[in-house]
Amino acid sequence: MSRRLSRLWIVFTALSLGFAGRPALQAADVPKGEVQKHTLAPGAIFPGATHDYWVYIPRQYDPAKPACLFVCQDGVQYNAPAVFDELIEKKEIPVLIGVFVMHGRVKAPSDAALDRFNRSFEYDGLGDAYARFLIQELLPEVQKQKAADGRPIRISRDPNDRAIAGSSSGAVCAFTAAWERPDAFRRVFSAVGTYVGLRGANDYPTLIRKVEPKPLRIFLEDGSNDLNNFGGDWWMANQEMERALRFAGYEVEHNWGDGLHSSKHATEIFPVAMRWLWKDWPTPIVAGKGSDKLQEIVTPEQGWEVAAQGVPAAALAVDSMGVVYTADATGSRIQKLLGDGRTEPVSQPPHDVLDALQGRLTRGDGVRFRPYPGPGETSTSGRQLEIRSADGRGGVSNTGLPHAGGLALSPDQSLLYVADAASRWVYSYQIQPDLSLAYGQKYYHLVLSDDARDPGTVGLAVDRDGRLYAATSVGIQACDQAGRVSAIIPTPSGYASSVAFGGGDFDTLYAGAGSVVYRRKVKVHGANAFDTPKKPTAPRL
Repeated sequence: MSRRLSRLWIVFTALSLGFAGRPALQAADVPKGEVQKHTLAPGAIFPGATHDYWVYIPRQYDPAKPACLFVCQDGVQYNAPAVFDELIEKKEIPVLIGVFVMHGRVKAPSDAALDRFNRSFEYDGLGDAYARFLIQELLPEVQKQKAADGRPIRISRDPNDRAIAGSSSGAVCAFTAAWERPDAFRRVFSAVGTYVGLRGANDYPTLIRKVEPKPLRIFLEDGSNDLNNFGGDWWMANQEMERALRFAGYEVEHNWGDGLHSSKHATEIFPVAMRWLWKDWPTPIVAGKGSDKLQEIVTPEQGWEVAAQGVPAAALAVDSMGVVYTADATGSRIQKLLGDGRTEPVSQPPHDVLDALQGRLTRGDGVRFRPYPGPGETSTSGRQLEIRSADGRGGVSNTGLPHAGGLALSPDQSLLYVADAASRWVYSYQIQPDLSLAYGQKYYHLVLSDDARDPGTVGLAVDRDGRLYAATSVGIQACDQAGRVSAIIPTPSGYASSVAFGGGDFDTLYAGAGSVVYRRKVKVHGANAFDTPKKPTAPRL
């Protein structure tokens, strides 16, 4: 069947069967919800921008039970209130409150000037700003409203009860809100989504394949005659999204047509999409397993847990027994993790632990690596590296890397990895017999978050198979031996400032984030500087 015939068949079926495989209700039999219009005053997240919004309240809504939520960008779309009236009455979707919000406008100071239109700024950009706008500013205002008959609006806080939707840039916005905050939105309807190179959304197909999957359900719609311009090819980009989501194990459905860049097709299939997004509700949506590279490292069933909180976690280190220690950025306030959530201060940790917490790395043969200058030291050539043997041989290595940060050794201890604190790169150097460094390369290419100039890399760790783990602003980035990020493992805080392998067999991954240390059991085992060197298997190139 051709795409066009397939699309016509879907539309005919949806209309003739009342959108849902049951006889359509007569208009007089469908209780009509009400739609109110309001204006949200400028807030802190998008300064100066006002937002018009509409609230749909179904007749069946009872404030005694918080309602599910549907948020839509660009105002009321898809004939949604009428669709909701029928599907709620037929009990094919839960009772929900609809919130339809227009993008922000910063009013010009006079009629002689133009307003600033925030649509692309708010919708096309990555990061959590728009999600925070919804959660912190818009939805609290919505819940201050009342139905015409006085019913207060109460919305469920369960993310499984929340859907978000949009067309074009609004679709990217909807996906980004759920991607950034799956604790707030888990069902996404995306129509003619702008997953192209306007403000970074073209990165999503790659990120989806690498980042540990989130508990989301996504319905994609697009047409083969969608836009193809300076930003990219919308039709191809949406297919890339579908293939990436399916590859990573997400629950995803799509409906492809042959339409232009409009909401016509999306409006036609909207009832079908809503049925699919809300199928089996309230059964929780679960995350997929992710790529084979991710599955080599973690199992979804053994996620992160809090190992300690209220501790300085800028640096992590382990001793030869796998006990984990934490410290502040100077390496002076040191705590020992006791394994049951408790910690104890330590004034005299093992020598190699103290070194690691203060940014140094001591190999089993006594060779010490450290960024130079350290605290209280000065240099006119920027921050380089100092390498000295146990008997004092060596000196400052002129690597040409003025922002040397975290250090790690390869499992065979022939390579030194150095994080450049001012870029997305981790450098690789070969350690020569005379302890000089040679053949330095920008080797590990890390992922940047949308609002970061650098990934914030401080901590590095290595496993026995030769993978490098970098603590960054998007979580733990796991790199293969060839220098490529193959998996990204966000912490519950999203980011990580330090990383280490602990536990009796060094098979527990620890990540520091602010004043919290997280841990999770993993399938791999950490390699430490104090270990006997071990040659890993050659990488697949």
